[in-house]
Amino acid sequence: MKAYTNARLLMLGLAALANAHTTFTTLYVDRKSQGDGTCVRMPYDGETATFPIKSVVSEDMVCGRNGTEPVPFVCPTKKGSLLTFEFRLWPDAQKPGSIDPGHLGPCAVYLKKVDNMLTDSASGDGWFKIWEDGYNPETQKWCVDTLVEKNGLLSVNLPQGLPAGYYLVRPEILALHWAAHRNDPQYYLGCAQIFLDSDVKGALDVPKEHLATIPGYVDLDTPGLTFDVYQDDIEYYPIPGPKVFTPDNSHLSANVDSKAEPMVQTVGLIPQDCLFKSANWCGKPMAPYSDSALCWEAVKNCYAQSKECKKSSPPVGLKNCDLWSAYCEKLDKPCTQNLFEGPPAFEAKEVVLPPPGELPAMWNNVFEKKEE
Repeated sequence: MKAYTNARLLMLGLAALANAHTTFTTLYVDRKSQGDGTCVRMPYDGETATFPIKSVVSEDMVCGRNGTEPVPFVCPTKKGSLLTFEFRLWPDAQKPGSIDPGHLGPCAVYLKKVDNMLTDSASGDGWFKIWEDGYNPETQKWCVDTLVEKNGLLSVNLPQGLPAGYYLVRPEILALHWAAHRNDPQYYLGCAQIFLDSDVKGALDVPKEHLATIPGYVDLDTPGLTFDVYQDDIEYYPIPGPKVFTPDNSHLSANVDSKAEPMVQTVGLIPQDCLFKSANWCGKPMAPYSDSALCWEAVKNCYAQSKECKKSSPPVGLKNCDLWSAYCEKLDKPCTQNLFEGPPAFEAKEVVLPPPGELPAMWNNVFEKKEE
């Protein structure tokens, strides 16, 4: 066992040398990528996007840096959908990797139901945990060990008992490599915006003991944040936060109008006239033209949209914005040649990076454990 601990201490030294950490970049719904950055609240600054949250009692603990601001799109999901969150060492995947293997610690996934995704605050109460994975003394593995094995892909099924509506989904990783030695537990997290299509009716009533207020559910004195991951013979690790909550009919209000129409998504839909998508931006088609003035107006419009695409892009890369810019050049050239019939067809397809490995099922099945 001592050799195991020494190996872990060596990893601590390697972790101290690591500049890159991790960030949540991509949401998959039922094994289909929604596109890099789409529906995901991410930091704006690419240079610090993978850095940990500086203070565990700050607003950044809610959905990460800049995470209190909503993004335009909300991804549709279904009852029991499998959600997969991709974590990357490099936000734009310019190099492979998910997280430094020395960043040992637990993972969890939280939900918060909101009435209005674009105006309701993510901060505060209403959060509840639907999944967690800490330390397994039998395998001597932390959640981060498994996450590295799964190429940074973490999956969880939405509980079957959730009613329809808008939810923020918050995957978190807590790295403990410096927790005991430097009093520096490191959180890596983000939020995805989803709409759940479900036949479950009624208002969700989460028991008080399962609720969390973020920020505020942890501080630097929380036992799970001061834990020494390099100690010998770990038998138990206290995962921070409330216990996992799996809703069922007993957690729904009885005052339900049986004749009420099913709730449908009306906010955050990709517009029908969206010609091309990049993260949470949509390019709109140019109006038909047949003279010089309208031709150049279309070129101006296209480049203005290109500028907005790049300005709004999270640090997952500009590959799709570059495709739109190329289209603007395609509009520009005929105008310079006095060819004013247009616009030309847009033929590019959204670049969707393949996952770094096989999309996993949910490990540490909390639903099965509840039934035992």
